[in-house]
Amino acid sequence: MPIEVIHSAILILVFGASFVFARSPLAAYDVQLIAFCIGVYILLHRMILFGKHLRFIQAVLFSIIIVTIVVSTGGANSPLFFLFYFLLFSLSLLLEPIISLTATLTLIICLLISLPDNQSLKTLLPILSLAFLTPFALLLGQEYLEHQKAVNKLSRTNEETFLFLSLILKNHLKEIHNRIENFVGDHDLSQMRKHTHEMEQVIEKFENKS
Repeated sequence: MPIEVIHSAILILVFGASFVFARSPLAAYDVQLIAFCIGVYILLHRMILFGKHLRFIQAVLFSIIIVTIVVSTGGANSPLFFLFYFLLFSLSLLLEPIISLTATLTLIICLLISLPDNQSLKTLLPILSLAFLTPFALLLGQEYLEHQKAVNKLSRTNEETFLFLSLILKNHLKEIHNRIENFVGDHDLSQMRKHTHEMEQVIEKFENKS
């Protein structure tokens, strides 16, 4: 199963559970839940146990914190509703860009379900604004992903170049060292000059490419 599907399914459950929690009697403990999530979030930065899953765990904790804060302070009428915008952009950067689309649909559905009947357009506008921000979150996530790929490719290229250069230079230096140790005349001196010239050419080519 694609990792995007797994992440999307888990985040849908996280959003739904956070909405239910904020609307239930357990909402009295929302401060404790937020404090706990923030504590775990900070602790994860100091640990390396989760490896490649760290970013997803952080995204889940961040989602719980934001959804709980916004829903417990009024939902669509919350003065902190703008935190949902930051959540969408954060998810597209922490996880796969398509996650922002799943998150937007889930948030819109949960917010609409939680609204009382006969709401005015003014109340619905913040919810609908989430849909308009989604393309920008997708674009940002894709640009970030392309940037990461380019950085990784450049890093691998540099490593291969340095390895290639080190092998060539090492061989030339070894040959020069052997000539010096067994120096017998003009022929060895000519060979040392030849290897030195080749080393200079290799270094010059590398500097020009850089």
